[in-house]
Amino acid sequence: MTSETTDTNVEGGQVRASTLELFFDLVFVFTITQLTHVYTHHPGWQALAQVALLFGVIWWMYSGYVWLTNEVAPSSSSRRTWLLLGMFGFFVLALAIPDAFHGTGIAFGLGYFLVNTVHTAMFYSSGGASATIAIKRIAPLNALAAGLVLAGGFVHDWAQYLCWALAFAVQVLSPYLVDTGNFVVRASHFCERHGLVVIVAIGESVVAIGAGLAGEKLTVALVANVALGLALAYVLWWAYFGIDDERGEHALGEVPERQRSTAAVLAYGYALYPLLIGVIVTAAGIKMSIAHGNEVASVATAAALSGGVALYFLGQFFFRRALGLPRSWYRLVAAAAVAATIPIGVAWVAWAQLAALVGVAYIAVITDDLVTLRTGQHSAYL
Repeated sequence: MTSETTDTNVEGGQVRASTLELFFDLVFVFTITQLTHVYTHHPGWQALAQVALLFGVIWWMYSGYVWLTNEVAPSSSSRRTWLLLGMFGFFVLALAIPDAFHGTGIAFGLGYFLVNTVHTAMFYSSGGASATIAIKRIAPLNALAAGLVLAGGFVHDWAQYLCWALAFAVQVLSPYLVDTGNFVVRASHFCERHGLVVIVAIGESVVAIGAGLAGEKLTVALVANVALGLALAYVLWWAYFGIDDERGEHALGEVPERQRSTAAVLAYGYALYPLLIGVIVTAAGIKMSIAHGNEVASVATAAALSGGVALYFLGQFFFRRALGLPRSWYRLVAAAAVAATIPIGVAWVAWAQLAALVGVAYIAVITDDLVTLRTGQHSAYL
């Protein structure tokens, strides 16, 4: 018996994440890097809209593969081969991201169509009876979205935005258009896999620190900026994994099986979307400002740095609300507080904004933790 099969249960679904899925997540690292590049290349509202749209359609299918491996364990050579083919599709569309709106849209659409096809085929051929019923209901909508993404690659300007926006809209609305109750969600694997996606994304903010310092001479001031950047990445990690990751798994596991898919979509599909967009934008802000800490930040840079963290906390607010976790409004207040640090970089210098951002975010998270401890709750880290 291999390590892959020992992590499955008698129904064929997974209990814990497999090493192949961790390998699969390497593509997600590259996807985040490419999206960060989109914003830093021409920072501003248009770049933010492009990132939100591209990541929206990508995230829906990437999360879809978590649903897939939750039901279809990669426990045979054929299943692993199909997953690698899906991984190839994600890699192709990741390669196409930087110029998706300016020439590589067809490659993006073809990669996406492949990803969608593999996802449906694996669910239909290898999923249990209940999952097969569910995928038959949602597959036509997924195919429609994939067709719109592919069509968007052949057009330009507003027509391309329209096609991809419609594809995203179809994906977002699909759980409300069909019954997804037949999907069996195994909370331990499902939450672990999404947690790994979050940590992979946060890792991009660390990568952004190194990328922003390429060719720079190390000085005391620069090292201090690096320390602040790493501290911010740590705060992002702690905000989610300090207690929410563990509480989320417990809360999802307590939802009746028939209703669990709805809670899973709300908490780990919709809510993680702004959270992960926040990581991407924060990473872009770090990359653009880390080597220029003693300079005034542009509005786009300052807004990316603090606004990204605000989006991250906003995603946590929705995450807590979806699962009925306590003190969701704490994260809403935290989002407003970190957004208020944007003027510091514009009016003063970038390092001051970064320092204030770390301080405000840290205080917000620690305050929440202290209240949690006083209520008698604990986690692996508290």
